[in-house]
Amino acid sequence: MQDQRQDTIWRSGDVPVSARFDDPYYSLEDGLAETRHVFLQGNDLPARFCDGFHIAELGFGTGLNLLATLKAWRDSGTSGRLHFTSFEAYPLSPADMVRAQAGFPALHDIAQEFARFWDQPQITLPDLTFTLITGDARKTLPCWHGTADAWFLDGFSPAKNPELWAPDLMAEVAAHMAPGATLATYTAAGHVRRALAAAGLEVTRLPGYGRKRHMTRAIKP
Repeated sequence: MQDQRQDTIWRSGDVPVSARFDDPYYSLEDGLAETRHVFLQGNDLPARFCDGFHIAELGFGTGLNLLATLKAWRDSGTSGRLHFTSFEAYPLSPADMVRAQAGFPALHDIAQEFARFWDQPQITLPDLTFTLITGDARKTLPCWHGTADAWFLDGFSPAKNPELWAPDLMAEVAAHMAPGATLATYTAAGHVRRALAAAGLEVTRLPGYGRKRHMTRAIKP
């Protein structure tokens, strides 16, 4: 993780907020419940898990989505290996990662397992291959040769981080989806849904988590 670190403000106890974007990393109500609702249920997971299943993500943040996904993988009893690739411009420090994850007792064991790895861009476990690609996703994603079976779009809000939701980047996301792949995000902003549709995806608006009335799901035909 050699790219510029993210400056973090801690509010309401141990809720991390990006100083750069003035936006919390996860729901103030229940970040783990939001992850499960938006990114797992939104991509029909764990029902679709299979050996070699590949998830890609815009916005690694605190690593909450990775930990929650691996827990779901293990709880489902899926055999084989999960692949998880995340794109992040401003990674948190390992200490901030550990502090943020400590707020989720249900993930304690997995968080402990990962604590010593957060200064490494790649983590290999018997059931997981994780890669963190640092830098501006508008530059790094076009150079990525992989395709994902599911995408988590979890950057900061479009109003505060519009670059991560631009039409050209949404088109790159679509280009890196396998046939039948899905995508989910907490935002239902009209310009994001239009950009995904323009990229050839079938876009649906679904009930959101907590105070968010709607979220977005898309599938590649």
